Amino acid sequence: MYGWTGHIALIDLTRGQIRTLSLSPETYAGHIGGRGLGGLFVRPAAPLGWDHEDMPVCLFTGPLTATIAPTSGRCHMMSISPLTGLVGDGSMGGKMGVQLKRAGWDGLVITGKSDTPVGIHIQDNQITLAPAGRLWGMPADRVHDTLAPGKDSLACIGPAGENGVRFAAVITDQYHAAGRTGLGASLGVKKIKYIRVSGTGRTRVKYLKMLKQAREDIVRLTAASPALMGQFGLSRLGTGALYDLMDNRCMMPTHNFTATRFDPASRLNAHAYAAAFQPRRHGCKGCHILCKKIATRSDPGASLPEFEAMSHFTALIGLDDIHAVTAANQVCNRLGMDTISAASALACFREITGRDLTPESLMTLLEDIAFDRGQGKDLKHGAAHYAQSMGHPATAMAVKGLELPAYDPRGAYGMALGYAMSTRGGCHLRAYPISHEILRKPVATDRFSFSGKARIIKISEDLNAVVDSLIACKFTFFAAGLEEYANALHGVTGNPVTARDLLAVGEKIVYNERIINSLNGFDARHDTLPDRFFDHPGTGCAQFLVPPIDRAGFESAKAAYYEVRGLTPGGLPTKEKAKQLGLDLHG
Repeated sequence: MYGWTGHIALIDLTRGQIRTLSLSPETYAGHIGGRGLGGLFVRPAAPLGWDHEDMPVCLFTGPLTATIAPTSGRCHMMSISPLTGLVGDGSMGGKMGVQLKRAGWDGLVITGKSDTPVGIHIQDNQITLAPAGRLWGMPADRVHDTLAPGKDSLACIGPAGENGVRFAAVITDQYHAAGRTGLGASLGVKKIKYIRVSGTGRTRVKYLKMLKQAREDIVRLTAASPALMGQFGLSRLGTGALYDLMDNRCMMPTHNFTATRFDPASRLNAHAYAAAFQPRRHGCKGCHILCKKIATRSDPGASLPEFEAMSHFTALIGLDDIHAVTAANQVCNRLGMDTISAASALACFREITGRDLTPESLMTLLEDIAFDRGQGKDLKHGAAHYAQSMGHPATAMAVKGLELPAYDPRGAYGMALGYAMSTRGGCHLRAYPISHEILRKPVATDRFSFSGKARIIKISEDLNAVVDSLIACKFTFFAAGLEEYANALHGVTGNPVTARDLLAVGEKIVYNERIINSLNGFDARHDTLPDRFFDHPGTGCAQFLVPPIDRAGFESAKAAYYEVRGLTPGGLPTKEKAKQLGLDLHG
């Protein structure tokens, strides 16, 4: 088999057993890898609780992983989210995917629970479980320093994952993470402290010349993209390049989404970080864009915050201290927490209690959350749970329990629909409508209109499901398209495939996730936004106003989405559509 190794490791922690599973070529082609294969293994366990012994935690590579296909070094993690009860997944950067594939594995499916802390060691085709009691309680950076992985890849949890923080992250290779949906808690409840992987093999490629041509095409397209490689692009400024853009478009979530502009924004943008920290470029294995920024000054070696953390640890919680943002980002990385959810929980806390945050109180609260003490005992369950427990549920800026990222939907109606329809809750990456509504990629759309957005969101969701399964980085698609990656996949596997073929698989992946969520009680009632966006305007400017979202227009777009997605008016999957896609609604 080309592209895939044909081997999946089934790790049963309860019994201490490790088995190898082989899938048919048809199964691989029908799910691709990554997110697609993750959904295949999570589906049978869907009705179980996230912390049930038989709930799998899946880690999958894709057929392009560990090849020369650009930005293909990532891997994908999936389970049921401890935070939301929905599909919970995250794309993990660094070199974990490459090392796992080189070790001869397409993925890991981990079930059961260990009685004591354990580490999973993978050296090529040998998988062993090692005692990790001495590491339990250590922050992620100390685990990394203690194990000194060198060329190996290391994923671990911090105290937040150990203590059941519902938005705990999995920290990978020091500078990367599977941050959203609480998968760190999924590892913590199984007593997994770390996964260490070393591989020496190679991915078999069928048509190397075809793959090289696809690579050249993708690199050429990205090199010509101002959004990626230009003076103000992601390679030069990192994701922080979006900070000024969101504020200027009146889309900066400010004071827990009560406003959409932040006065000190010009002192907190990517240029301010460049001046303060003189960052060097860093990236995932196999990436030529290198959007990650590592400080060389002020706090040398520190991983600088991504745009979401830059925004949420300033505007969302009302702080204008660039060094406090960097410190908060470091605390979240060390203790193993999602920065978006952590900041959102604190913004909710600030609004409900009326207590402004200082840099000192910010650090204290973050540590209290991770160590399950004081106010952190309530905040560790996320903004929705905290707001409900305090009697103010409307203050939680979350969709289906997942806190919203740094794009106010009143300024981008595709984003509003994308948040509401996302299979993992308040997520900007399932459809990423910012690409066309703000960055005008591949073409511009009217950001204050729902016209045509239902079909655009559906197609974008299908496309991004494919990207998460190949696996590649979504940023590449600001310039390249599925046509180029279909050529790369053809070159790797030898199987002719078109962009249309891949979109059909993406549709199946998303529909499978809809089925999983429906089995856990989610339907049209949950596919909505916080009332704040329908009842209150954003902060306008001299050029335009930011009115509340028209609820009738939103509901009409939602109904149109259900129609093109093949769902009932109640937002549920149908037997007929499932059968058409090769899925069993009840199996």
